[in-house]
Amino acid sequence: MKKIALLLLVFMGISMFSTIEAQVGLCKDGKDPITGEPCTNVIITSIPFLRINPDARSGAMGDAGLATSSDPNAMHFNASKLAFAEKPFAVSATYTPWLRAIGLNDVYLAYLTGYYKLDKLQSVGLGLRFFSMGDIDFTNANGESIGTGKPQEFEIKGSYARKLTENFSVAIGGKYIYSNLAAGQSLDGITIQAGKVGAADISMTYKKKLKLGSTPTKLSVAMAFSNLGTKITYTNSANKDFIPANLGIGTGWEFEFDKFNKMGVFLDFNKLLVPTPNPEVDDTETSAIGGVFASFGDASGKEELHEVMTSIGVEYWYDNQFAVRAGYFGEHKTKGNRKYFTAGLGLKYSVFGLDLSYLIPSGPVQSNPLANTLRFTLTYLIDSGLEEEK
Repeated sequence: MKKIALLLLVFMGISMFSTIEAQVGLCKDGKDPITGEPCTNVIITSIPFLRINPDARSGAMGDAGLATSSDPNAMHFNASKLAFAEKPFAVSATYTPWLRAIGLNDVYLAYLTGYYKLDKLQSVGLGLRFFSMGDIDFTNANGESIGTGKPQEFEIKGSYARKLTENFSVAIGGKYIYSNLAAGQSLDGITIQAGKVGAADISMTYKKKLKLGSTPTKLSVAMAFSNLGTKITYTNSANKDFIPANLGIGTGWEFEFDKFNKMGVFLDFNKLLVPTPNPEVDDTETSAIGGVFASFGDASGKEELHEVMTSIGVEYWYDNQFAVRAGYFGEHKTKGNRKYFTAGLGLKYSVFGLDLSYLIPSGPVQSNPLANTLRFTLTYLIDSGLEEEK
C-alpha cells in the first residue's frame, strides 16, 4: 500500500504547468542568473502514459519503432506499417512493470494489440492500453487520511491502414482516453472527476528495396502524428490542459547478408506538439490545434531544437529465430535530461514470438521508472489463409 497526498496526485494530472512556469520565472534570457547555465524548461502534459513505450522490442532499441518492420505494436508508433505486414493476422501482449526498482509491485502498464489484413492493400488494427497506479491512501496537505482509491487510466484505439502505391502507405486512427486519478475527492472545495478525451493519429510509411553491392537492403522512412485531440480537464473548470500530441519522424535500413543473417539500424526523432512553457504567455485559452502550430516556433533560439528527443537502435537476426538488440535514448538537459541505454533479445518459434528488453540509466539523471527493469512482449502470428506478402 502506497501513501500519497491528494495534492500531489492532482498536481500530476491538473496543474502540471505551474511549477514549470515558476522555474522559467527564475530565468533571464533563457539562463539562470546565478549559475549562467541554461534554464530547465520541461514540457509536461496531462495523461503522459500515452507516451510510455509499450513494446519490448523497440524498448530494447532505445524506443525506436517508427520505421521498424511491421508487427502488432505498430499501433503505438505508426499504424501505416500494418499495410506492409507479412503475416495476415497477429496479436501481442506486453507487460511493463513501473517503478519496480523502488519496490512497487502494483504499478504497471499493460498493452494488448492486434491487426488483421483485409487484403494485400488494407489492414485494420485495434489496441488497448491500461495503466494502473496501484492502491493509494489519499491524504491532505497535513498528512491526514481522506480516503483510498485505485487511480487508473486506459486508452482504446482503432486504426485503418492502406497502401496507396507499392511502396507507400497511410493510416488514420481514432482513440478514446479515460484518466481517473482521484475521482470523487476534492481539493480546496473543487471536486475532482475523471478526465475523458478523444484523439486521432495520422501516419505514413515509405519502403523501398535497394541493392548495396550484392547485399539486398530495405530502406524505410516514416512520419506519425499522434494524440491529436482536444484538451482535458479533471474538474468543471474551463481551464483545460494539453494532452501529449507528438510528431515522430523515423528511418530504418535493413540488410539481408544471407539467408541466415540480417541486421537493421533505426533512428527516430520525436517532438511534443505542445507549447513551450512561458510565464509571460497565458496558453489557457489556446486550443489544442493552436498549440500544435504554436509548438513549432514558440521557443527562443536553439530551444526549439532542444525539444527533439532521439532514439537509436540496432537489431540483428539469426535465421529469423533469434534476435539481439541494443539502443540509446537521448534528451536535452534542459528538457528533462533523460538518457539511457537499452538491450534485449527476441525469440521466434513457429507462430509464437517473445521479446525482452532491459533499460540502463545513463548521464546525470539516474532515476527512471523503468531502470533495471525487464519488460516482455508475447506475440502470436496466425496464418488465416491470406497469401503473405514478400
